[in-house]
Amino acid sequence: MTLQFASDFLLWCAVLNYAVLIAWFLAFRFAHDWMRGLHGRWFRISEERFDGIHYACMAVYKLGILLFCLVPYVALRILSSHAG
Repeated sequence: MTLQFASDFLLWCAVLNYAVLIAWFLAFRFAHDWMRGLHGRWFRISEERFDGIHYACMAVYKLGILLFCLVPYVALRILSSHAG
């Protein structure tokens, strides 16, 4: 595996993960009541707690993208610029 392939892979992972995050946010924003009704069938939680859980999970997901996709991508780009 070359450095170029690995950095391209990590970049596409970040792009796809951000697409998932944006889709999640848009669903949360525009289908909030439907999502809450769907989850309300299984869990009895207040609207404030439901919102807090989603907000916290989106933050953890975004941190995961940064730590596992973008930081290694930048490190590989730095390595490839010094190697060539």
